[in-house]
Amino acid sequence: MQFLSPDSGFMRGLSDAIDAIWINILMLVCSIPLFTIGAALSAGFDAARRDLDGVGHVTANYLRAFKDNFVKATLIWLVFGSTLAALVYAWVVLQITPLLIVKFALTIIWVIGFEWVWALQARFENDPGHTMLNAWIFGLSNIGRTLALVGMDLVYLALVAASWVYMPQGLFLLIVLGYGTLIMLHTPVLEGVFVRYVGKATASERLDPSRETNAGVDGIPDRD
Repeated sequence: MQFLSPDSGFMRGLSDAIDAIWINILMLVCSIPLFTIGAALSAGFDAARRDLDGVGHVTANYLRAFKDNFVKATLIWLVFGSTLAALVYAWVVLQITPLLIVKFALTIIWVIGFEWVWALQARFENDPGHTMLNAWIFGLSNIGRTLALVGMDLVYLALVAASWVYMPQGLFLLIVLGYGTLIMLHTPVLEGVFVRYVGKATASERLDPSRETNAGVDGIPDRD
């Protein structure tokens, strides 16, 4: 019964899954006003990272991060949320063939930024404009990791669609697991990049990879 030991891979995986579900529930509750979605996502990434590092309690970490990131993450969400609404309108209503290339290009740009921006907001101290710029810089300069993140999201969406059509009773489980589970899976991929920028510079410096190449940027202390 060694697999039931608290230090076994099985029990650690089970604990992470339970924490992912709880993070998902916290994000859903905190996203109810809609304009708080950005803060909810940033707090989710912060809580997931700390949970995987074994730091603190999930709920306390989440609520603290939600408060700390609220203003900046909300401003970022105003940009991403309004752009998302415009893209949905363009795809559903503006059925104009010459616009297809533009719509595809803008959608790809949006997805790349979305995959990185919330983790960046949670991890580093910066103004919203630079955080969004850095999201696209990181996303493009680490395109393999970006594709991995998008691939995880597409698998989840495919499971939701398949369950909707073939096994509706499975939707509840997928909703409960939700984006919290994806964040848990995303975090190691993102941290593999962020670790190069953490703890090498003074606290007064800010992360700005737009100034230099990826290999030449000094890191900064994170929000810890």
